[in-house]
Amino acid sequence: MSKSSKVALYLGRLDDARCDGEWKEIPELVRKVRKHAADRLCLTTTAEIEFAIIQASQKQKPGSRPPTAISPNDLNVAQLAPRLLSAIDAENTYPEDKYQAQVCLGWLHWIAGEYDFASARLPRNLESELPQLDQPNGISEWTRVCSLKAAYLKANCLVREENRVEALGIFETALVSLSHVWSGQKGRKQLRFWAELFLTEYCMLQAQALERGDKTLEDANSLAPFRSWARYWEVSKDQGTPLVGGYGFQGAVRRRTVWNEYYAAVSGILQQDLPFPTGFVHASTVASARNQLRVELKKVETAYEVLLLSETSFPRADEQRQEVEYFAAAVMKNWSVLSGRDWHEQDLGPGGKEGLSRGVLEILYRAATKTFHSTAMLRYLFTVHLSVAEFDLAFHAFHSYLEIVKKGKARVDKTGHPEPSLDDDATVLETISLAIIALCKYGFRDAAEKAHNLGVELEGMLQKLPSPLSNAPDNITTLDEEDGDGVILHPRISSRVYALSWQAIGISQAEWSRTTYDASTRTENQARAIRSFQKSLSPENGNPTDVRTLFTLGLLLSEQRELTAAIDIVKAALMSNKKTGDQSLESGLYWRERSLIPLWHLLALLLSARQDFIMAARACEGAFEQFDDPTVLFGSPNLQGTFRSEHLNEAEFRDEKTQTKGLVDEMDDLEKEGMIEVKMTQLALLELLEGPEVAVNASHELLVLYIRLFGGLQSKAPATTQKQTMEVPKSSAGTIKSFRGSIFGSKADRTSRNLKHVSTAESTKSTVLPERPQTTQTTASTATSAPTIQVTKENGEVGDSRRSRRSSSIHGRRSESGRRNSLKKREPSAQPRRASSSGGAPHRPTIVDGEDFYTPMADGAAQERVDFFASNSKGDMSRQQSFSKGRGLLRFDSTASSTRGSANGSDSLVLNSLSPPNPLPMVQFPKEQVKRQRQTVLIRVWLMIAAFYRRAKMHNDAKGAIDEAEKLVDSLESDVAKDSSGSATLRDPGWGGKKSVEELWGDVQSERGYLAISEEAPYKAREYFEEALMHYPDHPSAIVGLSNILLDIYSEVLLPPAAIPSIILSEGQLTNLLPTKSKVQKAHASSPRAVTIPALPSTPLGLGGSIADSLASPLSNNTSSAYQSSSSSVEELPAPYKAVSLPLVDRLAARDRAYGLLSGLTKLGTGWNYSDAWFALARAHEESGQPDRAKEALWWCVELEEGMGVREWNCVSANGYVL
Repeated sequence: MSKSSKVALYLGRLDDARCDGEWKEIPELVRKVRKHAADRLCLTTTAEIEFAIIQASQKQKPGSRPPTAISPNDLNVAQLAPRLLSAIDAENTYPEDKYQAQVCLGWLHWIAGEYDFASARLPRNLESELPQLDQPNGISEWTRVCSLKAAYLKANCLVREENRVEALGIFETALVSLSHVWSGQKGRKQLRFWAELFLTEYCMLQAQALERGDKTLEDANSLAPFRSWARYWEVSKDQGTPLVGGYGFQGAVRRRTVWNEYYAAVSGILQQDLPFPTGFVHASTVASARNQLRVELKKVETAYEVLLLSETSFPRADEQRQEVEYFAAAVMKNWSVLSGRDWHEQDLGPGGKEGLSRGVLEILYRAATKTFHSTAMLRYLFTVHLSVAEFDLAFHAFHSYLEIVKKGKARVDKTGHPEPSLDDDATVLETISLAIIALCKYGFRDAAEKAHNLGVELEGMLQKLPSPLSNAPDNITTLDEEDGDGVILHPRISSRVYALSWQAIGISQAEWSRTTYDASTRTENQARAIRSFQKSLSPENGNPTDVRTLFTLGLLLSEQRELTAAIDIVKAALMSNKKTGDQSLESGLYWRERSLIPLWHLLALLLSARQDFIMAARACEGAFEQFDDPTVLFGSPNLQGTFRSEHLNEAEFRDEKTQTKGLVDEMDDLEKEGMIEVKMTQLALLELLEGPEVAVNASHELLVLYIRLFGGLQSKAPATTQKQTMEVPKSSAGTIKSFRGSIFGSKADRTSRNLKHVSTAESTKSTVLPERPQTTQTTASTATSAPTIQVTKENGEVGDSRRSRRSSSIHGRRSESGRRNSLKKREPSAQPRRASSSGGAPHRPTIVDGEDFYTPMADGAAQERVDFFASNSKGDMSRQQSFSKGRGLLRFDSTASSTRGSANGSDSLVLNSLSPPNPLPMVQFPKEQVKRQRQTVLIRVWLMIAAFYRRAKMHNDAKGAIDEAEKLVDSLESDVAKDSSGSATLRDPGWGGKKSVEELWGDVQSERGYLAISEEAPYKAREYFEEALMHYPDHPSAIVGLSNILLDIYSEVLLPPAAIPSIILSEGQLTNLLPTKSKVQKAHASSPRAVTIPALPSTPLGLGGSIADSLASPLSNNTSSAYQSSSSSVEELPAPYKAVSLPLVDRLAARDRAYGLLSGLTKLGTGWNYSDAWFALARAHEESGQPDRAKEALWWCVELEEGMGVREWNCVSANGYVL
């Protein structure tokens, strides 16, 4: 072997020994290289000193990092440093040897604790020292190791001087040294060691800089260290040496700690909604930045979870696993952002939000296997199960949580030693509050009972805790109570949690008052709920700006007929100062305006209860106009829901990415349903002001709005539905108003049309108005008289019950009681003046395409909106409540007075701003359930349209609308029958359901019954009402309709149908073989037997005196004898073909059945404030000879009418009292 071959062999062995860390072979290899290659003095000296450093460091305790400070005496730095310096100065041939010697000299000073010398001796610019460093095969592997070592040592010296930013710059510059690692070539021991040490220190230093504020996540390279770390793991796995958990080297931080810092950094970007950092990002097929952020977050989350759970054992009962709980908390915080309204399905990738929640559930269940009785885990499981509509599992987790918390708190109170594994008092109160709200929002009577019990328990907890923190900054705060060891067992809760707790208590009490069967406790529960909401809105220690509490209190006061207080609260929320278009990650864009839509709706109903119908219509319009531009709410006009051919729909689908979507595309179904309800109220007001014919003309806008919000339904007869949706029935006048003109019409367009109302309507009156059926509103000015209010129920039954009051009999004859001639609402004399002053000229229909349509009053200018709130002064409103006088603001004054301000010289409730709602997580219902919920809304829409047609005497069109609703109910019934999950049945819609199938059948049959009454077919109507009650025994409108018919039968206003059909003569005359009622009455009047028969008892069964009392009643002898002599003739029934009236027993049975139905209905939560039921019950009392009870019912009916809006109050919110 030649000398050159030996030199190459020994140099290669020396390089391999250094790279593999075989330090024991270094002295012998150094001797052989010196023997055969004397010119490599710098190389051999460097290797020899490196061996000495390793030997000295191995004598130290295996505690901290390998290169720790060693005594200079142990290392003999005074002799080694000059020797190495002379070798560096003499080396001019081999630059790599010189570079390795410089790094070794710096390492020597650093290991001896001489950091200033080390920083000075280390190469300053690595790229200038070795320009071929970035070439894959340009330098040796050990030189690359020295490059990483130099960067690490120099950065460490800068960190010791608190120069973290400069140290990070050194690391960032030295990343090029890892090109050999990224190339896929398998590195040896020392390269892997120093590469991991380099990346670990780089990542931890970046985490410290982010925590201290030296660096920000907005920097494009903020994630570069962590991405390099993740790439190093991927390369190691591809090379067949995957990294595992634990420590990468002796004395370092755990590898999972680096992943934890990486996860914290990515989570910070997500939670702060920062731009996606693009530094050191590999080429990806993911298009959007949000998709890239989501993919990166999931990758880091998975890596950290695997390491964490594999290195964590199950704890003992007295141990904690805080890192596992911290990880679960971070996962939940990220989930709350990703599942919020600001993130869309396309941003989350496959599975969308439901897939995201399912993945979080799997993480939580795996994390729960490493904890013991963790209340945080159960709380997270409750929240996420709730978001995927698994209500049973969610409340199982909540009950387990509550049981553990109560036992743990009892132990803490007994022993005086806090348990860190337990949630604090504020978290417990907040969790119970959210559970109560969820029960009331998505459940029915059983859930309301559970919520009520939880509310009682929550109220007891609040009473045991110390007083909450005050909102006033200048108040003197008391110190928390400490135990003997100075530990605070029950710290004072924040005002936000205190307000949320009382809000939940109030909701549970209000919901229980609506669903309880005990009518005697309903008023008490409502009063307690109002007091609870007052505490929640307390300015001292509550949250007076919470929009949900303001809405719920306003709704509850409305039901209590305290209109003044309710209007003050709603106006305070609507007039709060807040910039439009603000955004919250969890609440979404325009969260304030969207949350105020139900309050605008409630204000419209309150104003209609005051008979201020013009302003009520403007309030409905204000719900949409608060978004300023209609395109903000509904998006591009290309997204309209009108019918188009298939090729146009396909073209729209191809251009979908270029279209501008509106807020309605981001709303959940509950918000969309609220918009539908506002439109329904708008049409009800239109019917009141302009007549049912005009409401029929405008009803297509309701269907078009439904299609825009929910899209088309795949029903059994889609063509029929679409045709019915898009076409006005033949019997109605007018043409179709375009969807752009009805919904997307700009405010300027509406204003200009309204400004031209007077001139246009007057000039076209002779040609346009005759096409619309004449009504009292079209012939007389709206400013001359106030219309009589009507209440529209959910299924559209508006005028039937009101007409039944004006004419309780089918033939238009009333009872003999003079008090029931007409029960109209008062017509205040100030109403015309108020309407004319606020609305200007009388509101006339808008002329569009030659046809007249109703358009609500314009609200374009800011001054008009101010006038809208200023139109009703406090004195003007106080006179309206006659029967609830003095109860309006008395119970609210304690809260309102402290937040009142003087505006324009009048005291009114003023809020500076609204706090965003603290909602439950967005619930992702299954697709089938979403379809059923949307079908239920459409059924209500069709039934309301059917009621418009019926009241306009368009009976055929009304039947068509009812048929459409019936098809939907039939389809819904078949879907529920096919549902194998059992979540919904025909009588139970399940969690989050609207109405059961049986109740919907009751709505349809009830509407058919009222249509039959309109067609003067009372016995046919009775059959429909009976069928409605067979489906749903407590159906309010069906009970009222059937009871009115039964009472007409009892009073013989309604006679039985003829047993023998009439004969139609050739001249078309109708001949009846039986005597008419007038002839029968004349015969009875002329018969002497009619005088001798005593007056029959009129009290219903079980209500009057006993039989003995009735038998013992004083009768004259003549009457008694006459009665006894003719008893046989009275008991004997006439032949059927001779019968002209029902037997007395049947009539009494009809009256008693009507009383029983009405008495039960008025005790239910659906009928306690149903004035039609009370009016019919008063008639039943009167027919039973109980005038005092009838008078009480009538006065209660009048009081209900005094505070009744144009529709029922519960139409404001689809979830009861929960906004």
